[in-house]
Amino acid sequence: MKNIQENIEKITELVIHKIGNPVSVMVVLATLESFGIRDKDVLEDYGFVSLSDLSKHIFNDLKSRDITTLKNESELKKSKAALVPVSSYLWMKTKLLIQFYPLGIFHLLPIFLQIASIIVFGYSLWAFIGFNIVQSTSVVFGVIIGLVVSGGYVQVLGRQASFYWHHQEYKKAKMVVNKLIKSGIHGLLLTFLILTAINFFFNLYPFSFILITCVYAFLIGLLLLVSAPFHTIRQRWVISLAVLLATAIALVLKLYTSLYIYVTHWVGITVAIFVSKLFLEYFFNRKKGFYSAENLRPKKLMVIYKNYRYFFYGTLIYVFIFIDRLLAWSADIDLTHQFIFLYEKNYEIGMDIAILIFFMLAGVLEYAIASFSKFLDLKQRNTLVTNRKVFNKSLFKMYLGHISVLILTALVTTTFIYLLITQPWGYEANFGETLDFISIKVCVFGGVGYLLLTWGMLNSLYLFTLDNPKGPLRSIIIACIVNFAVGFILSRIISYEYSVVGMLVGAGLFMILTLRETIVFFKKLDYHYYAAY
Repeated sequence: MKNIQENIEKITELVIHKIGNPVSVMVVLATLESFGIRDKDVLEDYGFVSLSDLSKHIFNDLKSRDITTLKNESELKKSKAALVPVSSYLWMKTKLLIQFYPLGIFHLLPIFLQIASIIVFGYSLWAFIGFNIVQSTSVVFGVIIGLVVSGGYVQVLGRQASFYWHHQEYKKAKMVVNKLIKSGIHGLLLTFLILTAINFFFNLYPFSFILITCVYAFLIGLLLLVSAPFHTIRQRWVISLAVLLATAIALVLKLYTSLYIYVTHWVGITVAIFVSKLFLEYFFNRKKGFYSAENLRPKKLMVIYKNYRYFFYGTLIYVFIFIDRLLAWSADIDLTHQFIFLYEKNYEIGMDIAILIFFMLAGVLEYAIASFSKFLDLKQRNTLVTNRKVFNKSLFKMYLGHISVLILTALVTTTFIYLLITQPWGYEANFGETLDFISIKVCVFGGVGYLLLTWGMLNSLYLFTLDNPKGPLRSIIIACIVNFAVGFILSRIISYEYSVVGMLVGAGLFMILTLRETIVFFKKLDYHYYAAY
């Protein structure tokens, strides 16, 4: 009897934590069903004949209590947030900037590790300066395929798993993660099948080229898939640890064994995948849910319907980033002759330097969205409904402040890149060769393009915050078309390096289109806020 009473008290507290003050018995019943409690378990565990009887008991119990004690998790958080005085906003903004900007940069540590490894050892987890042109093409093309194919799955995984995780439905989050990783693997395998079939019929590259490309694509794609959940569960340090360990092992194999460079890469990336998966299982196993298998599985069609726009957006962002490179690789017929495209060193160096701007702006994206989410809730609690225009304008003013930080950060990064190119301690000192003029030209155009692309991505993230993906998806589709069209024409009429202009024009258009969507969004922010919740 004692255990039954304790069980009733525990389940009652869980109901309060989930829904707060219930509006009806049916709401309580639906909540209990979401916990996976079944009719056949109720008598033994709670002493009631049916789940309906238990629901009535809990409902009557809650209605007899003081209503101020019946607050769910969300209401408790909002109550605490409402206590923040308006005078503290400036300090809170500063605190968020100090917290989230370095956090965004820190989470790019795996990328910076690879850059440092290339500079010091001429080798990283998926690159090697000793590769010839054909080898470089195979490896880099594999990395591109891995990023593009997994990009959509990673985007959906982040959104859907986050939804379940933040609602403390951990088992559902785990099921979504595992299902999307499996779907991502199927997507990669289907891509390889299509790629191999095309190569078989048209004899574009040697079989060994395609095999190496597919292995790199599979490993890079899988690494992204198993790493993505750490963003959801806020344990992103695991990604840095996994990549650091993998890079160290790959370096040891490269320096002290006679294994092929390909094999050292594959072993290293496999280690990173294994470590990531191990930690992922550990973090999920720490969470104890209250869901039975019968009521647990998320509806597949619902997940697809809610997230298909995010899937295509995640895929097309990577397509956009690599369109200009593939156009440049295929423009120089004297270089490629029997192949469709081959790696173009000077172009790649220019874009690799330019992308530093994109990396350094990651901290601004992290800060901007954290700040927007925080103040969106605070301001709606401190603004009367009759002053909704003030609410909208105040948050649009915050957006303009975030753009100022974005541009300022880009200027600081541009100064660093200028010094890297021109100073004796820069590129030449680290790589033993002078930077080609073509690389410098590509870097200039590419750097501006990456700034505009990041601005467009920031606009998209604002819209994503309140589940408004239509505008960003439409914008990236148009941007990809323009990127390809302009880049193709200029790289064929003038010279291969002018494919970067297509990327610049496409990024500018993406920024303008998403900016227009964002301005409309902020004008009706009050509507979008309440529609989302």
